[in-house]
Amino acid sequence: MRAELLSCVLFFGCVLALPGLWKRDAPFEEVKTRLDWNHQDAEHDEPDKYFHEANFHPHYDGRFGDKKLKYEERMSHLAALIQTYLSSMNDVGAETWIMHGTLLGWWWNRQIMPWDTDLDVMVSEATIHYLAEYYNMTLHHYHLPGLETGRDYLLEINPHYSNDEIDGANHIDARWIDTETGLFIDITTLRRNKTAQSHGEADAMMVKDKHHYMYDDIFPLRASVFEGIPAKIPFAYAELLIEEYGELALSSVFYQNHRFQPEKQEWKPLSCRDYGTCDQLHGSGNGVNLPAESEESSAAPGWLQKLRSAAREDGLPRAVGLDGKLFEYSKLLTRPIRSLRWSN
Repeated sequence: MRAELLSCVLFFGCVLALPGLWKRDAPFEEVKTRLDWNHQDAEHDEPDKYFHEANFHPHYDGRFGDKKLKYEERMSHLAALIQTYLSSMNDVGAETWIMHGTLLGWWWNRQIMPWDTDLDVMVSEATIHYLAEYYNMTLHHYHLPGLETGRDYLLEINPHYSNDEIDGANHIDARWIDTETGLFIDITTLRRNKTAQSHGEADAMMVKDKHHYMYDDIFPLRASVFEGIPAKIPFAYAELLIEEYGELALSSVFYQNHRFQPEKQEWKPLSCRDYGTCDQLHGSGNGVNLPAESEESSAAPGWLQKLRSAAREDGLPRAVGLDGKLFEYSKLLTRPIRSLRWSN
């Protein structure tokens, strides 16, 4: 029901073009919405870097956001972010597919993993040129279910997109940005690996962030659904996920203070009851939900910090379950799942 309603509403999205390409990301005064001050961290970036992240968190755009969102609010905005992106790209005929941590979320339940703070998609070379020529700096307005007012999403293309060499400062070729919160989707381009192809590897592909693939790893794309919207995924999705995150990422049901519930097909936050430590929380008899270990991690309760410290000593997180028995969490619990980014 949610997917059908959302799809119907999304057809009312409209597009507004803003001014063209800048050497650095579009000036704050040209694109600002509700903020009076720019919260970017540009002064610490490389001189040629186009996109600049927020000074309060690397997964926000400081031209539009001024604070980190709380757990449930972030989840809602990220879901709308990918839904509007996929809908828009489907409408304009762009070839795009989900990758990295976003693809891992698809593997589990066709949804964003609740501890994620960013999203990753990939496009073909033909598509990035097409988007740069016709859709750069377009503002896409959507009326989403349950909201009285609409939301605007900006498609911004990095002018360095045409450079097909390894570029640590500009490996992100474009972003789909929520102009209300500053959350964004990183868009990278799959390109021919000219160096490898010159040495006889005809199907070698690469991305400017130093990810390397073979053509058959990605194509033909598979049709699926993500967050209720038609989406494409790479052909060899399982092999790609194992190579990037390890086999446990596809099977461990405990991660980032969450447990995957197969019967409901969703990740649920663990509570102190799951750890058998509620008695250590003063004035809390019903359990406390633990958000993902991301921006809230520094505020973790003392009992949880002690538990993590003990886990690190023997390399394997452990906790007492509700039945009083000692059970072991996968080592994957201590390793963050996020898109791999290599520097030069």
